[in-house]
Amino acid sequence: MGYTPLAEYGLIGNDDRCALVSSDGSIDWCCFPHVASPSVFGRLLDTDRGGHFAVRPTDSYDSQQTYLDRTNILQTTFETDSGRAVLTDFMPVSTEGSKSTFQPAIYRRLRCAAGTLRVECEIVPRFDYARAETSVESTDQSPDRLVARGGDETLFVQSHGPLEIQPSADDRAVGFHRLTEGETIWVGLQYDEYTEMLPEACRRSLTETRQYWEEWVAAFEESATEIVDDNPWYEQVVRSGLVLKLLINSGSGAIYAAPTTSLPEKYGGDHNWDYRYNWIRDAKFTVQALYNFGRTEEAERYFEWFRTVSDDSPESIQPLYGVHGETELTEFELDHLTGYRHSAPVRVGNAAYSQQQTDVYGAIVQGIYETLQHGERLSDADWESVRAIVDHVCEIWDEPDAGIWEFRGTQRHYLHSKLLCWVAVDRGLTLAQQLDRTHPADRWESTREAIRTAILEDGYSETAGSFVQHFGTDRALDASCLLIPIYEFLPADDPRVESTLETVIEELLDEDGLVYRTKYTDPFHPNPTLSCCVRSGWSTRSYLPAEPSRPPNCSRPPSHTARRLDCSPSVSTPRPASCSATIRRRSAISG
Repeated sequence: MGYTPLAEYGLIGNDDRCALVSSDGSIDWCCFPHVASPSVFGRLLDTDRGGHFAVRPTDSYDSQQTYLDRTNILQTTFETDSGRAVLTDFMPVSTEGSKSTFQPAIYRRLRCAAGTLRVECEIVPRFDYARAETSVESTDQSPDRLVARGGDETLFVQSHGPLEIQPSADDRAVGFHRLTEGETIWVGLQYDEYTEMLPEACRRSLTETRQYWEEWVAAFEESATEIVDDNPWYEQVVRSGLVLKLLINSGSGAIYAAPTTSLPEKYGGDHNWDYRYNWIRDAKFTVQALYNFGRTEEAERYFEWFRTVSDDSPESIQPLYGVHGETELTEFELDHLTGYRHSAPVRVGNAAYSQQQTDVYGAIVQGIYETLQHGERLSDADWESVRAIVDHVCEIWDEPDAGIWEFRGTQRHYLHSKLLCWVAVDRGLTLAQQLDRTHPADRWESTREAIRTAILEDGYSETAGSFVQHFGTDRALDASCLLIPIYEFLPADDPRVESTLETVIEELLDEDGLVYRTKYTDPFHPNPTLSCCVRSGWSTRSYLPAEPSRPPNCSRPPSHTARRLDCSPSVSTPRPASCSATIRRRSAISG
């Protein structure tokens, strides 16, 4: 079987877990007990070895995939010549009072809506990125219960309805049945702990999970009226909020950049990284998005996580962390996996955690600055952390680093890093002045001016007609230069900003309206690399006038709330933000 296009996956999850479900009804990526754990189903990265969990017709079919309205519950509708069936997939959420419980489990319901269909269920767990020896066997209690083991991990499988699933060769479980109109099959998978899943309990879980997501969206709509009322992009806004919620760890407040690892920038390439971590530089955009969505609870938890990070000595602050607080993110390769569409290597961990990326300091101070505008207070300890960071920036701003794109070659003086160093000092000065905090004013002001002078003298190329990626080049272009007016370094109507925007549109904009991140970045990337919607948001935002600086603890004017929606975090997920359906014709592979 070939690789499924990424656009044909839907995303389900709860709290600290996610799974990708293809329009074939196959779960091709799922890690337990949390997103950054080793995969249990990993066919996304190797069609033969990775493992999967499929429920689908055995005859040729058309499939259409969408979400239940205002939820993260996914439905796949199968149409064959003889009938129609609807597959409903979700990770359960149970609510008691104000407390929600997120179970490490997947519930799947297949209901025949019309006619008859012959269907199959195939469960092929492959623990620990398909490195652990796997066994699948029936339990003594009931023929409709299976247990899969690999290393020290266990999956419990239960089924209810006319489909009987049995262990077969090659450590998998399979079952077949011809469904008739009105018949329903439930298949449940639980990680580590077994709880009996009777049909009525499954139905109740579906109801509670749907209610949880609908109530979350209702609260979001009530508190974010400025971006949902009369908005032609309402569905996309709500879906983006739901995806962001899926990536938030409710315990720590940290946010996964993506639920996947090693999806390539281009097929056959080797720029395949593990993004299942929390990047510091996403802080500004994350705080903005959560507050714009009216999700103060999640924003405040994230701010608390942020406070913990900023309390570290500035020298020890990393560009990224595990969402549970992990600091050692050692990178290694899984040579036994082919990679998505044979794009090797498959990587786990991310060596960028040990890089020097000086932009993180500006991201931290800006994140704190943004949060204070929404009612948070700056404690004495918080101020000491901010002051230590700004003092550190005064020491190291003129050193080369790896830059925003985390280049693994020679370090350079990247403009984005200098810009964020300027942001750290500028926002530090603003906070100190407006909150009457003690600080070395002369040193900070002279450093701010020195950084500004360096950017204007060494970061703009008359030849390119643009701000450039790093000092000492007249050629290398970088979409991150679009952040210059957004961070209020220069106004949007400055001729150099206008010229940069024109150059980006001419050189980096693709035919779909997305913006490549770099071009002419020799020796790393001689050609444009990786277009992305968040950088397209930067280009849109660059057209708008900068907001004036506001005193901390002041609410953002509604017009600003609406227009800054485009600065949401960069999240690399397959088809998460669209409610539209995917339809295609396919012949299933049956046993």
